[in-house]
Amino acid sequence: MRAKKIVGDTIVYVVLAFMVVVWVFPLIWLILQSFSGETGSGSSVRFMPISWSTDPYVQLFTNTIERNGQLVASDYNFFGYVENGVFYPGAFLNTIWISIVVMIVSTLFTLMAAYAFSRLRFKSRTKMMRVILILGMFPGFITLIVLKEVFGMIGLSQNLWALVIIYCGGAGMNYYISKGFFDTISRQIDEAAMVDGATRFQIFYKITLPLSKPIVVNVALTAFMSPWGEYVTSSFLMGGQTPEKTNWTVAKTLWAMLNSGDMPSRPAYWRSFCAGAVIVAIPTTLIFMFMQKYYVSGVTGGAVKG
Repeated sequence: MRAKKIVGDTIVYVVLAFMVVVWVFPLIWLILQSFSGETGSGSSVRFMPISWSTDPYVQLFTNTIERNGQLVASDYNFFGYVENGVFYPGAFLNTIWISIVVMIVSTLFTLMAAYAFSRLRFKSRTKMMRVILILGMFPGFITLIVLKEVFGMIGLSQNLWALVIIYCGGAGMNYYISKGFFDTISRQIDEAAMVDGATRFQIFYKITLPLSKPIVVNVALTAFMSPWGEYVTSSFLMGGQTPEKTNWTVAKTLWAMLNSGDMPSRPAYWRSFCAGAVIVAIPTTLIFMFMQKYYVSGVTGGAVKG
């Protein structure tokens, strides 16, 4: 039995080690490529660069690119630049702004919807929950053509607020885990607060939310990540703009760098793409490192009841 246990554990560890290598290898390769100082066309397929440089990061910050051995203006606005006294924010700042706004609005919508379904009893409550569950099965991009026409009619064509509205529009439909967490909080607390004269809203933000820090962090992280790496919607709604003074997001900009048709600059754009991908991963990595315990407890706590 001991020998079987050792063999079984060995197989499990080998499989897990293999999975770790599969997951980590692309990340290591991406980081190495972002510090590559090579200019040849074959640099993108060499795992370990021959020369090292921080030029890809510098070029992202300065919106420049190496073309035929010279630094020229980049075709893509990643961080932002000033022209004629006007500051044009780049894709990175645009995405941060969108993610923060979406995180705040979506978190409020989700938590309020979850609290209503958890604590209130009203007519057609169960039917409404079922309808929301069914609607959530349809992918959001099926309405992009209609939404683009609607935003064009109301003057939000090629506007970042259009993305914010789309990302926040269905936030309340993601109430399931939050509702399960609220169900674990005793209703006697609400009743005691109502006896003392507290309203439903006061109970919600003065009592329920402070007791629900894990699920609040969970919802906020999920809402922040939703637009951070989203490509389909942002590419479709912002695809008609020129890349120099645009409202592009990082996903759209990095994809454009990766598929740049400028052959003399393609190796440089490839290194800029790798550097941009590393920079984009830093905020989310730091957030998850500091908020991991709340995120995990929020998921597990919300799965207890439903």
